[in-house]
Amino acid sequence: MTVTDPSAQTGTSSPAPAVSRAVMILSTLAEGRGTELSLADLARAIGAPKSSAFNICVVLEQAQLISKREYGYVLGRRNVELGGAYLTGFDQVREFYRACSSSPALREELVHLAVLDGTDVVYLARHEGAAPLRLSAGVGDRFPASITAVGNALLMALDPHDVEARYAAVGDFPSYTSHSTKTFEELQAKLEASRERGYSLDRSETFPNVNGIAMPVPARHPGENALAIGVSFIGSTDDFQVPEERMMRVAEALREAVRQLTNPMSRDALMAP
Repeated sequence: MTVTDPSAQTGTSSPAPAVSRAVMILSTLAEGRGTELSLADLARAIGAPKSSAFNICVVLEQAQLISKREYGYVLGRRNVELGGAYLTGFDQVREFYRACSSSPALREELVHLAVLDGTDVVYLARHEGAAPLRLSAGVGDRFPASITAVGNALLMALDPHDVEARYAAVGDFPSYTSHSTKTFEELQAKLEASRERGYSLDRSETFPNVNGIAMPVPARHPGENALAIGVSFIGSTDDFQVPEERMMRVAEALREAVRQLTNPMSRDALMAP
């Protein structure tokens, strides 16, 4: 497992190499998803001698950002506190849970809130419905935007030239199922259809038998990130077979949730039907 040095992405040397390596260690452990990684594993991941990796790990362990176990290191509990502190800055996360709980249509569904990060989506919140889906994204998970309903909802809200710029350096598209979007041309067609409908669809592109519908949530203030809210369904892999009545009920509930999550004084909210 290798994590790219953040400074390498910009072609510049890091002004604080030890900090950059610490970030790489945390990222490597995060990608391991609970798997214990040895000091040798971490040294390889950051391209440094074991002695250097050890010194960084000592500091991270003292800060409770990583934890030493029998066979190696894992992330420490301090990350949970930091993640929680980060999420408290999103008023919309709290309002998301309120909107889901108060909506008769969304209360029983599995609903996600996500943000765009490059060509990926990161899930910020998850409302468990009456029948939670195990095969679905959890809080903090990252998936390709091209194959998720929330990702498509965020991309459809961008200027097409912005979307093209984001994917200019992308080679092969990640393929999770046989239904996954495989080319930029396919993605463009999907986004155009989504813009015409007013919402995006995931037809078993990320998980077999799991489909989704999502809508973009405009940023409430300048400089903030737009979000997307979406619902996941169990359905056929060959067709988007969700009863029309249920789909229409969920679509209208999502529109209402978007209105609640959007700044009521913003232009988008004032123009909402």
